[in-house]
Amino acid sequence: MNDEQSTRMIQNVANGFRLQPRAPILGTPADENLKYENVTFPSEDGVPLEAWFIPRNGSDKLIIVNHPRYFNRYGFPSHIEPWRSMFAAGGNDFEVNLIPDYRILHEAGYNVLTYDLRNFGHSGDGNGSLCTSGIFESRDVVGSILYARKRQDLKGMTIGLFSRCLGCNATIHAMARRPGVFAGVRCFVGAQPVSSRVILERILELAGVPSSRFGDLDRAVRLVTSFRLDEMSPINAAKKVSVPTFLYQVHDDVLTRPGDVQTMFDNIPIKDKDLFWIMGTTRRWDGYTYFSKSPTRMLAWLEKYMS
Repeated sequence: MNDEQSTRMIQNVANGFRLQPRAPILGTPADENLKYENVTFPSEDGVPLEAWFIPRNGSDKLIIVNHPRYFNRYGFPSHIEPWRSMFAAGGNDFEVNLIPDYRILHEAGYNVLTYDLRNFGHSGDGNGSLCTSGIFESRDVVGSILYARKRQDLKGMTIGLFSRCLGCNATIHAMARRPGVFAGVRCFVGAQPVSSRVILERILELAGVPSSRFGDLDRAVRLVTSFRLDEMSPINAAKKVSVPTFLYQVHDDVLTRPGDVQTMFDNIPIKDKDLFWIMGTTRRWDGYTYFSKSPTRMLAWLEKYMS
């Protein structure tokens, strides 16, 4: 890739933080024979968030779930265009349906609240539709917990968190920024948090942009978001995590590097933590579908701390 092409590629990547393409919600919990409510609640800063509440009769335990970037509470339709083309080069060209996850959690005895992050799904626009890799999105995590604690039929429930990718970053940033909100939250399952620098440099590398140009990416992203790439990373925020945490990640994910999640995990200062590597694939999407196929480890973590 020549210099002009590299410049154009870097600017296109940076511009991707400016306006988030929304994917359609192609399913509901009814597809898994689950009763549910359509609910809405405000983020910490007032952005309206759209959600499903899936009740489990007789249970006083609640799992609050969010989703990766570009996804929504249904998942992501990467089996159809134009969403297929976004990630097909990495082998991530199949549908990710998150609704079976809610059935598994429901069958395990949990109420489920799952919401669209700002600028995705049916939730409202926030901060000019910027994506900040978890900084502004952390307000949505706080809003979901405050909603659960204020809603009459939920406010006495034991709370656990299940967050993925951007949603996982947002949860870690929220723990660092508003630690008091997480007092009493029993545990946290986090799928595939990621530093923007790592995933974007991998994208540039795979596209043939010389590594000597990677410094230009940081400047281009800052001109769009006002944040440097390392400011958006959850690596430093992980030092403030105080909730028992289970992280999992595709080890050989073509879009990231194992050292990124390993550093986040190492920075978590508590003893009650675990990190599980998914082996035998390079597809990031396999990390998002892993729970629906092999939920045992995650359910065991939840059972240990939610009891």
